[in-house]
Amino acid sequence: MNIDASIKQRLSDAHQSHLLDYWSELTEDQRGKLLEDINEIDFDRVRKAYHGIKQELIADQTIPNNEILDEDDEKRESIEDIMEPVPDAIIGSINQTSDEQLKIYHLKDNLQAISEGLVCVLLLAGGQGTRLGVDYPKGMYDVGLPSRKTLYQIQAERIRRLQQLANEEFQTTKSVVPWFIMTSEHTQEETEIYLRSNNYFGLKPENVILFEQHTLPALDFQGKILLAEKYKLTKAADGNGGLYRALKTRGILLEMEKRQIKYIHVYCVDNILVRLGDPIFVGFCIEKNANCAAKVVKKSFPNEAVGVICKVRDRYQVVEYSEISDRTAQKKKSENTDELLFNAGNICNHCFTLDFLQDVCQSHDDDLRYHIAKKKIPSIDKNGQRVSKPKEINGMKLEKFVFDVFPFSKAFAVWEVHREDEFSPLKNGTGTKDTPETCRRDLILQHIRYLKQAGALLQEVNENCCEISPLVSYAGENLDFVNGQKLRFPIIIELNAETQKPEINTNKHCS
Repeated sequence: MNIDASIKQRLSDAHQSHLLDYWSELTEDQRGKLLEDINEIDFDRVRKAYHGIKQELIADQTIPNNEILDEDDEKRESIEDIMEPVPDAIIGSINQTSDEQLKIYHLKDNLQAISEGLVCVLLLAGGQGTRLGVDYPKGMYDVGLPSRKTLYQIQAERIRRLQQLANEEFQTTKSVVPWFIMTSEHTQEETEIYLRSNNYFGLKPENVILFEQHTLPALDFQGKILLAEKYKLTKAADGNGGLYRALKTRGILLEMEKRQIKYIHVYCVDNILVRLGDPIFVGFCIEKNANCAAKVVKKSFPNEAVGVICKVRDRYQVVEYSEISDRTAQKKKSENTDELLFNAGNICNHCFTLDFLQDVCQSHDDDLRYHIAKKKIPSIDKNGQRVSKPKEINGMKLEKFVFDVFPFSKAFAVWEVHREDEFSPLKNGTGTKDTPETCRRDLILQHIRYLKQAGALLQEVNENCCEISPLVSYAGENLDFVNGQKLRFPIIIELNAETQKPEINTNKHCS
């Protein structure tokens, strides 16, 4: 198989001719695979991506500065010099909102919108469970609840309960919350098989829409594409901010428009406490006419490794914790309070209008900057040897972040919630933070609080053995039947499949 001259020219123009260095060693089949990879690459996108992050590599001395910085680069200000806290005028808080107003958000605004088919949820599910010690999609992970439900099942059942709440409130049977799921090349097939084999956990298949985000090749620090094999390019998902390109190229915006959706709740797969299509959050956004909004929690401590939402030159954005000095992180709102000045912790939980997403995808996707993730990337080294476990960082993956669209919004809003009720991410397989154990504990403690609030008299509380099915209760409602009851652990409340009424299952055992 000969190489077409046009391909050689493309590679030369893109300064990527090294991708053919081992052509003479390849079999015909391997040559075909390499050409297929090369033809799939948008080299202009790769070039622009590298150009966009090159100054950052120079600034942190990853690469030498062989260029004369332009005047704008020399005058570039530190983010700390120009960042301001989010003004109170655009912040809502569950702590500072009356019960009457919360009901308006919950019922009049969002549940009504759900009953009219105007709301969908969009799951960012491109990640595998590598840090959890598994090689399957993170959404398929079981944190060890008594029911053994996975993250995907918990989320699907919350959608079913939300649809039921809207049906009951507005006397209809037609409420639908479509579930859009953005996967990656590593999670698409397994997620699809898993959901199908479990009958989509009771959701209608036509309302579960999977689509795959795009990939970008991994680069060395000079912008050269790394080879995973002599006949194969390294490729990685383009970050959760790859959402916007995928929405457009995979036909998802058109599908949403066809379904007459107006409001899209976007969230990450790993938060076991996430309230999909949250009636209060989405209702708040509808009431405030916000086209882009973020749900936040207060930081646990000043230097917590979480980005904070700030105002920067009349626009809103997330400033990463790594960009904030200890002095800035410690700043207080005033001398008379311990509350931090920069305290709006981003938890990747957002609400967008369809109009806003259409504008972003049409006009601003190319404006989103790439973020650098320096990695030890298995690849072919300069001696032609494959190094499967590099000892040192040898390259980078480029990612976009979903929150980088905030600056394009002229109607931005922030909704603050309680961490213990809504944020417990699954990140690590072991340790003391964000593990299966902490997720399981946080969900069980939440369910114990629900029972106490409903008037249950709990005997000999066991913080390892309590679970309420999402099909019974979305956020603590529908538990009146336990009022005044003396309950002993284990307490497992499920929905009876025949009667469609909640019941306490005393036959389940906890590990």
